[in-house]
Formats: sequence, C-alpha cells, structure tokens
Amino acid sequence: MTRLMKYCTPYITHFLTAIALLFGQAYCDLALPDYMSDIINDGIASGNTEEILRVGAKMLVVALLSTVCSVLVSLIAARVAAGVCRTLRLDLFEKIESFSNAEFDKFSTSSLITRTTNDITQVQTLIVMVIRMVFYAPILGTGGVIRALSKSRSMSWVIALAVCCLLLLVLFMFVFALPRFRIVQGLIDRLNRIVRENLEGMLVIRAFSTQRFEEQRFDKANLDLTDTNLFINRIMSFMMPTMMLIMNLITVLIIWVGSWQVSALRLQVGDMLAYMQYVMQIVVAFLMMAMMFIMIPRASVSADRIADVLETNPSIVNPENPKTPESCRGVVRFEHVSFRYPGAEEEVLHDIDFTASPGQTTAFIGSTGSGKSTVVNLLPRFYDPTDGRITLDGVDIREYDLHALRKQIGYIPQKGILFSGTIRSNLAYADPDTVTLEEISDAARIAQAMEFIETKPDGFETEIAQGGSNVSGGQKQRLSIARALVKKPQIYIFDDSFSALDFKTDAKLRAALREKTGWATILIVAQRISSIMYADQIIVLDNGRIAGKGTHRELMENCEVYREIALSQLSKEELA
Repeated sequence: MTRLMKYCTPYITHFLTAIALLFGQAYCDLALPDYMSDIINDGIASGNTEEILRVGAKMLVVALLSTVCSVLVSLIAARVAAGVCRTLRLDLFEKIESFSNAEFDKFSTSSLITRTTNDITQVQTLIVMVIRMVFYAPILGTGGVIRALSKSRSMSWVIALAVCCLLLLVLFMFVFALPRFRIVQGLIDRLNRIVRENLEGMLVIRAFSTQRFEEQRFDKANLDLTDTNLFINRIMSFMMPTMMLIMNLITVLIIWVGSWQVSALRLQVGDMLAYMQYVMQIVVAFLMMAMMFIMIPRASVSADRIADVLETNPSIVNPENPKTPESCRGVVRFEHVSFRYPGAEEEVLHDIDFTASPGQTTAFIGSTGSGKSTVVNLLPRFYDPTDGRITLDGVDIREYDLHALRKQIGYIPQKGILFSGTIRSNLAYADPDTVTLEEISDAARIAQAMEFIETKPDGFETEIAQGGSNVSGGQKQRLSIARALVKKPQIYIFDDSFSALDFKTDAKLRAALREKTGWATILIVAQRISSIMYADQIIVLDNGRIAGKGTHRELMENCEVYREIALSQLSKEELA
C-alpha cells in the first residue's frame, strides 16, 4: 500500500481538513454521555425541568454538529478516493499502453483488466474507510477511556476485559480470514480469463459442441471464487454478532457492578450510564479498527498488484537522445539479427540478414512456426533483437524516437482489429483531425472495400460494433489495409493480411497496391504462394533461419524448401 502513497500527496489538505472535522465529531460524540449524565443527576433526580431543557438543548446542538462533521468527512473521503483512483486508473492505463509484447507476455490480459477495475475499486473503498475510521477510531477510543476513567476508576478492569475480548476476536479474524484475501484476486483473474476466452472463441466452442465442457470449466472457477468469498463472508458475519454479544455482556456487567456502587453511594446513576456509553464507544472504536485491520490487508494485495504494473519498466523505451528524421527513404536492413523471446532458452530467429528497399516488395514464406511474423514484428519494435541490429536508412531503429519510427510504418496484422465507432472513424484512426473523406475513399477503393461499403445505407458512417463483430473476416482485413493506406507511411507490413480474401479480391487488391504504393517499402508475410510470386525478393524461413532468398524463379530452381511449399499449393504450369 505504501508504494502508492504518492498518489495521496496532492490531497494532503483534504486529509488535514478531514482530521480536524473528525476531532470535532469525536469531541461532540464524547460530550453527549456527559450531558446525559447531567440531565439524570442534576435534572431528573432533583425534578429541575429547566435544567433538563437547558442541557437537552445543548445535546441537540452537539448532536447536529456531530452530524454535520460526519457528513463533511464522508464528502471529503469520497472526493479524495475518487480523485486518487481516477489518477491511478489513468496512470495504469498509460503504463499498459507503453508495454511491449514482452510485458503483455508477463501480465495476462484478464489480469490487467482485473487490476484496472476490481483492484482499483478495492483501493478506493479502503481510502474512504481510512479517512472515515483510521483517524476517528483512535480519537474516539482514547477519549472514551479518559472520560470513562474520570467517571469511575474502580471499574477500569471492565474496560481492560472488554479490550482483551476484542483483541482475541481480531486475532481470530487475522488467523482465519487474511490468507483467503490473498487468494481472491487471483481467482478473479482466472474467472475473467475463462470468460474472455469463451467470448472470443464462442464459434469454435459451438463448432466442437464443447459448451458443456466450458460450462464445467467456468463452474469450477466460479465455485472456487464463491467458496472463498463465502468463507470470508461467514467469518465476517461471525464477527458482528460476536461483537454485539461482547457489547451486551459488558453492558450487563457494568449495570451489575455499577448498581452495587450506586447503592453504596460511591457512584451516581447518571455517571454509571455515562460510563456505560463510554465503554460502548471504546468497543465501537475497536470494531472500526478491527474492520480496518481486515480491509487493509485485502486492499494491500490489490495495491501491490497495481504497483507491480506501475513499477514494471517497459523493455522497449525511447533512447535518451532520440532521433526524429525529417524524411524517410525506407531502406530497411536486418544485419545478422537473432531473437529469443523473454524467458525462452532457445532462439526463434538465427542470423537473419537481408535488405528491403523502397519501391520493392519483400515477401516472407515458410512453414508454421518458422518465424515469419516474428521478423516483421521486430521492425516496429514490438520486440528488440537479441543479437544483431535493424537499421532504417542506415540508422539503428533503437536510436529513433518510437513515435517517429512507427509513424513511418503501416502495420496490418493477420487478425483485423477494428474499434467501436464508424467505418470512417476506423479508417481515419491514424490522424482523425486532418484526414479528408476523399483520402478515406481512395484508400478504401485500393483495399477493395468500397464494394461492401457502398452497399451499406450509411456508407462510411456505418456503425462498427466492438471488435468489428458485425463485419466478416475478409471485410475486417480490407478495412485494416485501408486504414494503413490512409496513414501513407513509407513502409508497409502485411502480416498475412490477405488470408481471409478470396483469390479474385486478393489479385485485384495486390494489383491496386502495386500501382498506388509502388514507391514504398513493402514487407509481406504470406502462406499462399500466389500472394508473393511477383515479389521482388522472397525470403524463405525454415526453423528461424533463412533457407533461401531471391525471386520466385530463382527459388524454384535452387531452394528445396520453397519448391516443396509451392508444389503443395499450385501445379507446375501455374508456377511457371
């Protein structure tokens, strides 16, 4: 929890104001039993109605002041908690946005969602409770002890007995409940992960008729979370009646002991009742502190999970003095590049060496797992090479400003990612303030997307559902390609971006791309030979190594791996 204390520093004035108000509230609450004692001793006992009304009026004013202080403290607590967690949530989101793929491999998506939502809610609740109780409970408890002893020192052993009983109860809570609090957040992560997997893979689940299996998997995770929460809630529910039992037994004990002292004329009735009220306030103060001792460890787990994310340094960062080139020719050079995923023992890329020049298309092909996508993911610095270096126009890409580097790259992933909004907002995603409708239309036409956009009643203003669920896979890919074309970068990366297109659309799109982007450096990852046959340079990858490099005709003659892939897809006549 202390790792996040800096977020509370801007609200130090609010904290001091709340403490002052809590002192006022505690003073009022501690004064009420004294007034009650005066009414009984000086008013009721002597039949002095005027004294009863005078002291009663004071009690009413003090009670109203206590209420006002309580309301103001609650308002301050709510504002501080909301402000702290708003900043915390924003910083957490910005940190996640700065993560490279290596950090996403470390923190699962479901865990990051839980940390951004549920964990921050736990911290927000704790801040409210801290302001309301952590300062108030010691003031009330200490004041209660002082006031109670001022009424009767002979019954101080009653307070000691009450405190001992309460400490035993708190110790019981620590021993049995705290270990479960540390488990709950992990179980929530697990449940979120299963839900997310099921929502994303619903079509596959239905195709394989595994709904029952997934229900059982979800039910187990749900049951584990439910059982843990039930265990915690049972202990929490046990605490309140036990606390009430202690309070009632202490009340009976005070009345029993106090009645003997009243009959012996060593204590007045009003003082005995005031003493009983002060002991109740002490018990209430301990109840508040017990609740805080239970909540703090639970929220501390959440705070530590949030701090783990905030304190994680991204592996891909800007250099101290980044270069921001005014222009980019687009000459990409991989110089003996090797790469190993974080935590892996073996390299997935070995000594990758090639040059991709402007006006040329460089294609990558190979079997599944050969490292094609990994190669192109190194250029935008989603990962950094383990050995070797990658240069752009002769400069190591690690020396460039990240934003400036990625501005020169149009990246189209295999799985088209669309955002909720309209077709227009998705295509203008790179620069929504300056992109014109004409530029969007030209890009959509090149990407062969106009044929289905024009069939929509609202055209470019057609709404896109979350994740693009209301368009097909091929339409997603074409819109993703159009989005990259609107950006007008110097380098295009097509990571198997034509896989969902039919052959006719694929051919038309590639022809349009050659005509409109002939000046750019184009990198294509493909599975289909037909998509790369006319590339200026084809790089064949096999187990992370370059097995061949050249044109289609050259590779058919001297690369066995390429020839096998080609003949498995097309006939000799089609490959000629």
